[in-house]
Amino acid sequence: MANSSTQSIQDNERSAMARIRSLFSSGDSSRDGSSSPLVVLIRKEMTDHVRSWRFIVLLGIIMLTCLASLYTALNSIQEAIRADESENSFIFLKLFTVSDGTLPSFIGFVGFLGPLLGIGLGFDAINSERNKGTLSRIMAQPVHRDDLLNAKFIASLTVIGLMFLTLGFLVTGLGILMIGIPPTFEEFLRVLCFLAVTVFYVGFWLNLSIVCSVRFRQPATSALSCIAVWLFFSFFYDMLLSLLARSLAPNAAATADQMLRYQEGMLWLSRLSPYSLFNEATTTLLMPSVRTLGPITVEQAHGAIASPLPLGQSLLLVWPHLTGLAAATLLCFAASYMMFMRQEIRGRS
Repeated sequence: MANSSTQSIQDNERSAMARIRSLFSSGDSSRDGSSSPLVVLIRKEMTDHVRSWRFIVLLGIIMLTCLASLYTALNSIQEAIRADESENSFIFLKLFTVSDGTLPSFIGFVGFLGPLLGIGLGFDAINSERNKGTLSRIMAQPVHRDDLLNAKFIASLTVIGLMFLTLGFLVTGLGILMIGIPPTFEEFLRVLCFLAVTVFYVGFWLNLSIVCSVRFRQPATSALSCIAVWLFFSFFYDMLLSLLARSLAPNAAATADQMLRYQEGMLWLSRLSPYSLFNEATTTLLMPSVRTLGPITVEQAHGAIASPLPLGQSLLLVWPHLTGLAAATLLCFAASYMMFMRQEIRGRS
């Protein structure tokens, strides 16, 4: 009996040592890059976003408004088809663009409420960690400063991308059930491109909110600053642009070249707004009948065939818009990066 008990104790010791070796070996493998600090921070931030009531409330608002716009589109899709018979081959795309007038269309709701999601996920990304005193604790670990900022942005952008991808597929599935017509392959690709442009657009507002969270110590100040910028570009920028257009409008004796330069200049000023870039890009992708985004002369329009553009040509039209949104996003990220790397982290300071 004594020998058997001794043997069992030795077996237990061997199994315990084997488990310890496996733990150490797994820890070594994680240090090699399978679970780097950046990946750990991204997982943590994504978990915090998904479990927060803020994200759930914003998701619910955007989902309800988009479903309401889908309902209005279903009520008016027959009238839209009769009014524009040239796009009968793109009936499914009208679910995202038409409305009966009671509520905006799907792209109108996304363009208006999408920035709120980006602002809501990023306005307290850094200053909340600083106010709680956890920023100095995180920096005391073997974590680089840029890893923390990159994790904040990548995690939030991933959550935004997954949310809009799910929402787009939900609207697509409900549209198939309601109208009974599945989308063609080109329509499906156009919807995917529209969702990608939406992620670019919301990503700009996310980076802008991160800049404010790095610059301002209080989350309330950061949120109000981002909302002020959003309200300016959503409402007041067009008002100021219309006043400027009236003051700079050429007289009746102006030549065609002067009128063309005036129209091009006002169009360039309008495209300084991210909302205008998003609106033009999504309209071009979801409405194949849009063949140009600027003024053209009679000589340029002569001989043009009135037919929908293929997807490749539509992407060429909106490529400058995507470049502009990406450049604005990178500028905001570079500004937040430079400010955060120069700040001193010491307790709650």
